[in-house]
Amino acid sequence: MLQKLKENVKKLKQETFPIYHALFDSRTPVMAKILAALTVAYLLSPIDLIPDFIPVLGLLDDLIIVPLLIKATLELIPKYVLDDIKSRIDSNQKLPTKWYCALPVVLLYGYLLFILFMYAKQWFNF
Repeated sequence: MLQKLKENVKKLKQETFPIYHALFDSRTPVMAKILAALTVAYLLSPIDLIPDFIPVLGLLDDLIIVPLLIKATLELIPKYVLDDIKSRIDSNQKLPTKWYCALPVVLLYGYLLFILFMYAKQWFNF
């Protein structure tokens, strides 16, 4: 079952390059562009929202969050736009990893650590 799920996720990840191109297509609706931008930024980021070293939860990122983002984005992009984009590009291309795409995740972790520190400071009175 896990193997089949991984295969389905791999198929969905092949849709990331068309999503990237749909982001810059003028026929793509604004809401789809926003979700496509979030999806592409998350996929290009070398840092996961849920780190892989955390047992079980680390897999949730690759098996649940990423496919949901991709699926939701594909639902918002009109089919004729996706078909046109897929006919113009090589479907085996992959998106490169960009370090600056990790910035939102790093900022989120920094904010969470700050909040945790403030609660610890208040709790232990130091």
